[in-house]
Parts: sequence; structure tokens; C-alpha cells
Amino acid sequence: MTTRPVPATVFRETTTPPAVEASRRRRTSPWRRRLAPYAFVLPFVLVFLAFGVYPLFFTLRLSFTDWHGSGAAQWVGFGNYRYLLTNGAFWSSLGNSGVLWLLVVPVQLVLSVVVAVLLGAIKRMRGFYRVAFVVPFVTPLVAVAQIWVVLFDQNYGPVNAVLRALGLPPVGWLVTSGWAKPTLALLFIWKTTGFVVLIILSGLQQIDGGLYEAASLDGAGRVRQLWSITVPLLRRSVMFSVVLQTLAVFQMFTEPYVVTKGGPYNSTTTAGLYLYNHITRADLGTGAANSFLLVIVVMAVSLLFVRLLRAED
Repeated sequence: MTTRPVPATVFRETTTPPAVEASRRRRTSPWRRRLAPYAFVLPFVLVFLAFGVYPLFFTLRLSFTDWHGSGAAQWVGFGNYRYLLTNGAFWSSLGNSGVLWLLVVPVQLVLSVVVAVLLGAIKRMRGFYRVAFVVPFVTPLVAVAQIWVVLFDQNYGPVNAVLRALGLPPVGWLVTSGWAKPTLALLFIWKTTGFVVLIILSGLQQIDGGLYEAASLDGAGRVRQLWSITVPLLRRSVMFSVVLQTLAVFQMFTEPYVVTKGGPYNSTTTAGLYLYNHITRADLGTGAANSFLLVIVVMAVSLLFVRLLRAED
């Protein structure tokens, strides 16, 4: 029985020779290699231009017109801006948002720093407590607002029931101008403090533990370490939290819309709710101008606090 000879090509190297591979690389034009990264980010850029940049410039153009959603837009120049800047309701909405900011942000920052320090010191069940503080933040806001309506109802709410049991008179939490803002501020604090705690806690984890050891060797107590080490080194985290919470407070809409409907007597008509009122009246030009004025105010307040905190570095 004779065996057939195996062709010599079977034992040849199947990989591409280096010379051929180098020739292929030379044939690939350099501009294709330079444009390849841009081709990967092109889809994101197109989506951002379509749903981010274009609506921004469209709203800016719309703010100089009188348009109600149909027909041709009538150019009015700075008429919408003049109307808002001379309108008492616009300034009242900014004032309401400013009062809410004073009721929310300072209290929330102090509370968040204290809670974050305590969470950092806890050794057992640390994950459970962190999740417990985050649960309110991820709870749907409309559901929380409805719960607030039930809790603080003047006649049937559990909060006033406790006051009656203690022999105290009931409080019109949601129907009096003096208590409506603190009630909304309490809702906002309960809802968003867990998120701020996470930001502060991430800043605490960046602090070198050797600083505390050196301070304890020098005789510094816990309070002194908190004031001289923790608070100064948390300045950037605090600055970030202030900016985020300033944006959130001035954009506050769902809380007053669901809980108080902007009342009583427009005492809880925030800047975000006042902007929404233009949309419901189909006054889109004034609403666009209102949104840009709100952006300018929020940016000014945020930059002011960033400047103040940076001055301490």
C-alpha cells in the first residue's frame, strides 16, 4: 500500500509575512487613523446637537418673540424680558425660592456633614445605614409629596393628631403662609439629604487618616479634628453640593405643585412653578425668557458661593 505524498504547501506558514503586513499598514492612509476616534464619538455628538444644543438656541430665539404654539412667531425683541423684570409676580417667585434656599441648604449641609461623619465612624451595618439614607432620594417624588399632604393635613393629618394629643393647638401647615414654606423645606430636606450625604461621604474617604493620627498625638479632640481637619478638607465636596442644591431649589416644581398648588396666596409659588404657569397659558415666548433669566440667577448664585469657598483654599 503506497502513501500519497503530502503537498509541501500544507507545511507552509499560514500567517501573513511581516513584509506583507507592513505593506498593508503603509497602504492605510494616515487621515483614516486620525479620524477613527471621531467616528466613534460622532453618534453622541449628533444626539447632543439634536437634543441639547438645538433646543437651547431655539429657546433663546423664542425668548425674543411672542408665540403661543401655533402660527408665526412675532418678534418683540427684549419685550418679554422687560415684562418679567417689571413684574412683581416674577420677583415674588424668586423671593420664595430664595427663602426656601435659606431654609434648606444651610440646614442640609450641616446635617449631611454630621451624618456622613457618623456613618464613617460606624463599623457594623454600615451598608444598611447608607442604603437607608438613600431610599428617600430614590423614592418617586410625587408619591412622597402625596404622603406629605396626608401627614400635614390640617384636620386629619397625623402630625396635628400628635399635637392635639399633647394638648397643643393644630397648625395649618399647608394653608398658612407662615408654615407652608417650612413644610416644603422639610419635604425637600427629607427627600434629598441622602444624596448630599453620599457626596460628603465620598469626600471623607479622600482624607488621609494620618492627619487625624497626627492631630490626636498633638492633643486635638474629636471636635477639634472635625473643625480643623474634616471641615476644611471637605470644602470642595461642600461647594459641589451647594451648586447642585441651588439648582434643585430654584427648579423646584413638583413639591409646591402637588402639596400646596403654589398657595396660600402664592407664598409657595417658586421660580420653577411660575415658569410652568407660562407654559399652561401657552405663553411660550415669555416662558422661554423666564427660563433664561432663571438660568442667569442660578449661575450668579452658584458662582458667588464657588468664589467664596475658593477664597478659603
